Amino acid sequence: MIYAENLRKEFTKIVKEPGLKGSFKALFHPHKEIVVAADNISFHVPKGEVLGFIGPNGAGKSTVIKMLTGILTPTRGQCWINGKIPQNDRKNYVREIGVVFGQRTQLWWDLPLLETYSVLKEIYEVSDKKYRERMSFLNEVLELDDFIHSPVRTLSLGQRMRADIAASMLHSPKVLFLDEPTIGLDVVVKDNIRRAIMKINQEEHTTVILTTHDISDIELLCDRIVMIDKGKNVYDGSLRKLKQNYGQMRELSFETDTSEHLTPEKFYKGLNLSGEDLTVKNDKNIFNVRFNSEAIPVGDMLNYTLSITKVKDISVKDADIEEIIRRLYKEGADEIE
Repeated sequence: MIYAENLRKEFTKIVKEPGLKGSFKALFHPHKEIVVAADNISFHVPKGEVLGFIGPNGAGKSTVIKMLTGILTPTRGQCWINGKIPQNDRKNYVREIGVVFGQRTQLWWDLPLLETYSVLKEIYEVSDKKYRERMSFLNEVLELDDFIHSPVRTLSLGQRMRADIAASMLHSPKVLFLDEPTIGLDVVVKDNIRRAIMKINQEEHTTVILTTHDISDIELLCDRIVMIDKGKNVYDGSLRKLKQNYGQMRELSFETDTSEHLTPEKFYKGLNLSGEDLTVKNDKNIFNVRFNSEAIPVGDMLNYTLSITKVKDISVKDADIEEIIRRLYKEGADEIE
């Protein structure tokens, strides 16, 4: 459904020196710099997949989404969505996609929401019968009835986000681009939106590209993620594979006998580890030890702990996906084949 091949986007930035002299110099002899927002980004998305497209702030996610939707033209490279090049056949192409930018709205500010949908119905040439069926479905999954007659300017953030997602789905697009759809929302509204995305994907096999910083969105909705950093591919694969390759960090939690005197320094000195490989925190006799299982295997860590203290209760947890992604952001890992 989606093919992105070596997408590159460059912007020209004028660098101005401070003061009046710098302003005149920038006017007559501007110093220009090339900023690369996306650098040879490639990935493929089959029909019906929900792809998590993630990366730190400034990584180039929104730039790539804008190229895929036809808003920006790549400096080099090309993309095809359902066989169409977005920049070449824009009028027909936009009939097949839905787009939601979390911090922008496509709704008319002063119109009641229902009238906004009526306008979109005419723009996308949706038949009366299809429109009624579609609105019934969207009301069911996004619970629009409570505010559908209210002007858009009176809606809360959560209501507006549900309304925007409904607007993007009104014409039954084949591909849905969601850029931070749950940003700033409370837990209940986030859950509603996630369930709506899942239902739309499962029942209509809509292909979804989801850009988000919310790790819960990724774990609940996405089987596969593409991660970029500084405009480059960092990772392309499943969450399971990500955990296998980057889930070396473990967390050992235990409670000591209150009569024992144990300090974190005993772990650092005894194991000769520190920094990223070992952190130890305690609250009186309850300890949490985060360690790199490649630097010290789990069995060795358990044996060492049991040799230096009497333990009342103990457990070992795998690294969660949030911790793994945080490490990838920090390290800028190479792409995994």
